[in-house]
Amino acid sequence: MTTSTSVRAEPADTGPAPVLVARTRGLRKVYGSTVAVDRVDLDVPKGAVLGMLGPNGSGKTTTIRMMLGLVRPTEGEVELLGQPLPDGAAAALPHVGALVEGPGFHPFLSGRENLRRVAAFEPLLATGSLKQAVEDALERVGLASAAHRRYRGYSLGMKQRLGLASALLVERRLIVLDEPTNGLDPAGTREVRNVIAELKNNSTSVVVSSHLLSEIEATCTHVAVLHRGTVVAQGSLAELLQAETSALMITTPDWLQALNVLRSARISARASTEGLRVELIGTTPPAVLEALVKGGINVWEARRQRTGLEELFARLTEAEEAEEGLSAVDTIEEGA
Repeated sequence: MTTSTSVRAEPADTGPAPVLVARTRGLRKVYGSTVAVDRVDLDVPKGAVLGMLGPNGSGKTTTIRMMLGLVRPTEGEVELLGQPLPDGAAAALPHVGALVEGPGFHPFLSGRENLRRVAAFEPLLATGSLKQAVEDALERVGLASAAHRRYRGYSLGMKQRLGLASALLVERRLIVLDEPTNGLDPAGTREVRNVIAELKNNSTSVVVSSHLLSEIEATCTHVAVLHRGTVVAQGSLAELLQAETSALMITTPDWLQALNVLRSARISARASTEGLRVELIGTTPPAVLEALVKGGINVWEARRQRTGLEELFARLTEAEEAEEGLSAVDTIEEGA
């Protein structure tokens, strides 16, 4: 399998490196002759909401399982909350909440009874606090009114909510959510978004994996794009999108005259529904504005054309798809 070159968004300044709550280097997982994850270097900054984005079979879940010590890597290193795994698992994992590959609970117990059993094994939760912690978690995920019902009667979305509640029983330093909106209706999806926003506001770091670009763009501050078991891009979401921008949008009442001025200056431009789109090929924003001002054009607004996450993801993955066809990663279940 060909390994893609990872693309990172470089920060604008040269300040101190961010504190990381999770870090992998050279992470690799091989099942027989199949490479599921191939030399993944992943950084999760403290206080960030990192979205792991990729299609099914891209290695997201396998990477998460190795990060949490659920699967031993074939090669590479994992550091979680400053502790190397697996040796530091006992020190790090109590401070980590996770929902991976869907929750698993006792079908004949109620949601509340299941959650109380989970809470009883929380090393950071005092015995006298169990009942209140369970009720708070149920309320937080919108499951309080159905907590008395047996788990076997829960819908897929309700099961996801209960799994999320188990990750929120105590205050964590890191929360890891694997496809948390799977099976949720729009209202449930909004609730999960609100929970993630609340965690971020409380300085809890969050890792969210998803194949839904809209969810990543709506909730995350950072993104890592996985494709065929490798990280093809990672960094601040805003910086990644800005780095991929190659156009300037100009708002002016004199758009026709502006178009002529720019073309006379050999600057590529065209009219669009958003204004005048100027391609930054062989030129810079200051040069564009200078040409317009010298041409007597009234410029009301000038802004970088923001690349959407869908466009960025397509650019990073489609070329490789066309070149390689079906990869070995696409032929294996991530949870194998």
